[in-house]
Amino acid sequence: MKPLLSPLLKGLFVFLLLATGPAMAQTQPLGLFDGHGDVGKVLKPGSARYDPKMHQYEMSGAGYNIWFDHDEFHFMWKRMKGDFILYTRASLVGKGVDPHRKVGWMVRSSLDSNSAHINAAEHGDGLTSLQFRRTKGAKTEELRSKLTHADVIQLERRGNKYTMSVAKFGEPFVTQEVTDLDLGDEVYVGLFIGSHNKEVVEHGVFKDVRISIPAKPDFVPYREYIGSNIEVMDVASGDRTILHYSPESLQAPNWTPNNKTLIYNSKGLMYSFDLKKKTTSVLNTDFVTNNNNDHVLSFDGKMLGLSNNSKEDGNKSIIYTVPVKGGKPKRITPIGHSYLHGWSPDAKWLVFTAQRNGEFDIFKVPSGGGEEVQLTTAKGLDDGPEYSPDGQYVYFNSTRSGTMQIWRMKADGSDQQQITNDEYNNWFPHISPDGKQMVILSFGKEITPTDHPFYKHVYLRLIPIENGEPAKTTPKVIAYIYGGQGTINTPSWSPDSKRLAFISNSAPVSPGMVAGK
Repeated sequence: MKPLLSPLLKGLFVFLLLATGPAMAQTQPLGLFDGHGDVGKVLKPGSARYDPKMHQYEMSGAGYNIWFDHDEFHFMWKRMKGDFILYTRASLVGKGVDPHRKVGWMVRSSLDSNSAHINAAEHGDGLTSLQFRRTKGAKTEELRSKLTHADVIQLERRGNKYTMSVAKFGEPFVTQEVTDLDLGDEVYVGLFIGSHNKEVVEHGVFKDVRISIPAKPDFVPYREYIGSNIEVMDVASGDRTILHYSPESLQAPNWTPNNKTLIYNSKGLMYSFDLKKKTTSVLNTDFVTNNNNDHVLSFDGKMLGLSNNSKEDGNKSIIYTVPVKGGKPKRITPIGHSYLHGWSPDAKWLVFTAQRNGEFDIFKVPSGGGEEVQLTTAKGLDDGPEYSPDGQYVYFNSTRSGTMQIWRMKADGSDQQQITNDEYNNWFPHISPDGKQMVILSFGKEITPTDHPFYKHVYLRLIPIENGEPAKTTPKVIAYIYGGQGTINTPSWSPDSKRLAFISNSAPVSPGMVAGK
């Protein structure tokens, strides 16, 4: 019997045929990008394609270099104005020929070979650098990162400031920046590959490609918003997929235990997102129509807990419960502020953050209503409480040590212990349904510990849990996100503990264009 090629080998074979043939026609879909082509007098033509099933871009290119006063390489580009954030996980294919072959992001004033430009590049020998030409025909300058062998590359423009943030996937960013580079308002933005050898065609793959438009520096929080991506991520690989984009603010997706739906809030209403049909619909919550992003599903998926800013209660957050398919809500907490974050596995208790007597502490209350029980009394903000799947512990975040860190306590409030202790402000511990992992949202140290603002660079980080105990290791970065408030406020693990749903943010990239899909 004739042996068959595996799907992986077939894909590689097709890619290599494309890469060594003539440049692809501009009419083929290029995902986010408008076009591609060789820049400079390239001896051997390059190519580019977008794989919509894998959500990744594949490129080939030759050329002497991107250096001195002119360049030769292959470029996949989009015309853009204003500020933007460019993100990808990039890799070169195979061993290659020249150690200085490179892939990355580039911003150019024009497609001329001697154009002013800036690029953030990973080289074949591991060198990671920010390279730029200030004016047309000028010599190229370089800032080398202290990090080598980066495979996460981000390039951000804010006015004339360009910031390169690079990482080995799983680790925090390392940054370099140029503060005074004027390339003009309208520029060519895109992915590139160069072989550093005229006679050689090299190949690269780019996945999780995102082009995001950030909020304006003077935006007013809670009054002005930008758009939102609903994303899902495979936790083991870190691979991300955008399921839905909206120009509105979408927040805090909950993943239903039946694996059919994500539930999120937007403009006060609750919505269901059908994971199979990729459609949205309003969830009936009757008179409760000013919901915030503190909403949680019961472990069995039958009930939904809501936090509603009630005008009748001085616009304070009040907790309600409602059947997951919608219906008439039942009021649970008599006073506010009360922000719901978790159900007990047996569905008997709700655990929440409450403002009482000028302090924010953790409380629990019977899920059918009744007398609330205070669980924390330490000075400072305690927030984000959530039960472990076995019901033994409540995890939460607290500023009692000076910065926002993750803590846990027994379900009765005893034995309170600090879990994280690092330079980040860590929020919203979410335990996987199988109890083996915890994901947290980490803001930088420049953020006020009591604040979890919109539209910042944040990490999702993972902590293993072994035999019920969080591992004493540095949390692993599993997602590099432009987001923050609303990204992952409440539990959003898939029922099989393999994926996460979250929100990233961007203003529309262009009409009809999803930011990163």
